[in-house]
Amino acid sequence: MKIVVLAGGTSTERDVSIVSGTGICSALRQKNHQAILVDVFCGLENVDWADPFPESYDVEQAVSYIKSFNPHIEELKKSRKEFFGPNVLELCKKADFVFLGLHGSNGEDGRLQAVFDLMGILYTGTGYLSSAMAMDKGVTKAMFQMRGVPTPGGKAMKKKDRVETLQELGMDFPVVVKTCCGGSSIGVYIVDNQADYTKALDGAFTYENEVVVEEFVEGTEYTVAVVDGKAYPVVQIVPVQGFYDYENKYKPGAVKETCPAPISEELTRRLQEYAVEGYHALEMESYGRLDFIVTKDEKIYCLEANTLPGMTPTSLIPQEAAVLGMDYPTLCEELIRVSMKKYE
Repeated sequence: MKIVVLAGGTSTERDVSIVSGTGICSALRQKNHQAILVDVFCGLENVDWADPFPESYDVEQAVSYIKSFNPHIEELKKSRKEFFGPNVLELCKKADFVFLGLHGSNGEDGRLQAVFDLMGILYTGTGYLSSAMAMDKGVTKAMFQMRGVPTPGGKAMKKKDRVETLQELGMDFPVVVKTCCGGSSIGVYIVDNQADYTKALDGAFTYENEVVVEEFVEGTEYTVAVVDGKAYPVVQIVPVQGFYDYENKYKPGAVKETCPAPISEELTRRLQEYAVEGYHALEMESYGRLDFIVTKDEKIYCLEANTLPGMTPTSLIPQEAAVLGMDYPTLCEELIRVSMKKYE
């Protein structure tokens, strides 16, 4: 197949996306697909339109080209109205399929998916509506509550309606303050006093104009991928220190990730069932990953859903697939296969 792997973009997760895209493109090349790596925002200036999907291709050279834009991203965002970079849409239209290696805003939030739907471009992952719902943690929480998926209590708050005390929200410390639409735990703060709460709001609002204040649940983190409506093995996540923040997520050795999780069959079954229920509560298709906290007395709380979960070497879905006997290149092909079902 002729495949465009889209990566990069303008979100706070740009660097992670480039790593995901690099792995995906290399893996699909190993499977003899004519895959090319393209930055969705910076595009590709020089395209050989006689052969845009060549048999021979240097992935590392493509990565270097994409990374060369990193120091200038903020300037480009200010100077450009158009989100899609040079030749991006033209290449995507010529491809048989587009693999979305994007994470965060303008990639995982449904807007790109809606454009592709209107243009008849086929892509991996779920559709625009479920992407938008899952990206917004306030909407996600509301959908979970409506469908009986257990989730920590919390309130969404816009910057213009900022509430300075938890008493006004009817909540008590400790709480988690996090951006409504951020990913990779960027802009997430665990606070247990008024001074830190004020600082957390200040910090979270530097990323976006809406945050979620959520009751803090102490426990162990787990995650479960759902592919084509079926739950994959459970991963247990235990940070060496601190919590599962951005640095710990992508720093090798910073967390102990165990798959399958060393838990009872009963707890495994319940986590997998809630993962599938959360997947359906957000109307997700193709694949996604749901994150959980489990307390000492085994109460389960679903935190959020990821519609384009990471595909880096340290990411979680590849670990789950490996337990099922599926190597990374085969997983990439499987995600394309299940994504094609949207178009049947």
